[in-house]
This record gives sequence, C-alpha cells and structure tokens, in this order.
Amino acid sequence: MLSVAARAGPFAPFVSAAAHAVPGPLRPLAPAGIRAERCRGSTRSVSQVRSTSGVVSCPFAAAPASVRCVHNDVAVPDFSAYRRQDVQDAAASSQSSSESRKGFSYLMTAAACVATAYTAKNVVTQFISSLSASADVLALSKIEIKLSDIPEGKNMAFKWRGKPLFVRHRTQAEINQEAEVDLSQLRDPQHDLDRVQKPEWVILVGVCTHLGCVPIANSGDFGGYYCPCHGSHYDASGRIRKGPAPLNLEVPTYEFIGDDTVVVG
Repeated sequence: MLSVAARAGPFAPFVSAAAHAVPGPLRPLAPAGIRAERCRGSTRSVSQVRSTSGVVSCPFAAAPASVRCVHNDVAVPDFSAYRRQDVQDAAASSQSSSESRKGFSYLMTAAACVATAYTAKNVVTQFISSLSASADVLALSKIEIKLSDIPEGKNMAFKWRGKPLFVRHRTQAEINQEAEVDLSQLRDPQHDLDRVQKPEWVILVGVCTHLGCVPIANSGDFGGYYCPCHGSHYDASGRIRKGPAPLNLEVPTYEFIGDDTVVVG
C-alpha cells in the first residue's frame, strides 16, 4: 500500500490518507458470544421471556401463548336447568329413563306427522279448488226453466252448456205407452220411471248418441225423437228403439224447485 502511494505522484497525499484506519460510527448489534436465558416452566407467556442480547432458544411455540400445566381450571358447563326431571342425574344408567324418553320421542313424532298431514291436506285442497270452475262459469252451467210455458204434448228446446236441451210435457197416453214397453226389446234397457222424476216431464240432452247430431222432436216411428243424419229413432222417453245409435239420450241432472220451475245443472 505504501509503495502504491509513493508512485502516485500528485495524488500521493490522498492515497496515503487511505492507508490509515478510520474508525466508523457503527457498532455491532450483538456480541459474538450470547448468554441465553434459560426458559423455565411458568405461567408467563413466551412474549414475556425477554432477550437482552439476541434470540433465545425456547421449547415453546413462536406465537405468544400462556403455559398451563393442569386442565382442572376449565369450568365444565352445567345443563341441569335444561334436563328433564328423569335425566337430571348424569351418572345414572340410561336404561332407567328409557321408557319416558321413548314416549317423548313418539309424542313429538306423532305431533309432527299430524301437523304435516294437516298442512298437506290444506295444500291439496287449495290446489284442487284452483282447478274447479269459477263462479261465473258455474252460473252459466245452470238454467232455470218455467214449466208453465210448455203446453201438454209439446217439446221445447233450450241451450244449456252449449248443447240443446229438450223439455217435453207428456200426455197421459204417452206416459202409459212408455211404461208398458218390454225392456227385453230395448238396445239400452231402462224403465221409463228410471229416467224421469215426474212422469209428465221428460228432460233430455238433445244430442244423438251415435255421432252427436241433434234429433228432431215429435218425429220418428215411435213418436219421440228422430235423428235424420243416420236414421236413429227414439221414443217419448228418449230410449233408442231403431237405428245405429248405441245408447239412450242422456238425462241431465235437474231439480224441481216448485210446481212449475225446474233447475237443470
């Protein structure tokens, strides 16, 4: 280093100054030898074990935590206030309270089943009610007929649910004639009294049971109804007597609400 400074020429003063050791302001953070503080079991946390000269080796975890040597300082919860009377003793055998516990379980299960069935019934009822006809539709499904406007021996046609409705005021001769018909001669056997509520009144749906045509009243070979489409003949009780129709004319649901008034539907 000195030889380099001698040959430096004009820079010799500056180079020679670098040959001297200049103390700096920095000091080492820790000495080479560290005396570790021994960690003893205590109730202090790891963060309370301080090191004055560096990191100290310790068998505990790095995170702050308290050291406990026993577990009997943990309070065990007491559920006695929530227990039933027959299971208050936690040390007793469960066989002694088996019947009462089963009875309670059965009772709760039965109550849940009843509640579920009641709820399901209401849901099904509401669903079925939503599928039924509304009030305005039901009002159109009935028709009230004044019978005094129909003379004896005549037939009147009405419109009911989009179909023709025949109301016939029969004479006594027609009543006697239809009552004496031999049922063995009929294709669809029905007695006249089974098709009427009052013998003098016959109420029928005016749709032929063959292909749905509308018969003509007071016509045909039997003085009842005649379908000109394919030649089906019905008597004054609406029973098929001749032709391709397989069944008698339909009798709707009706009710007499007076001597001269009937409600159909």
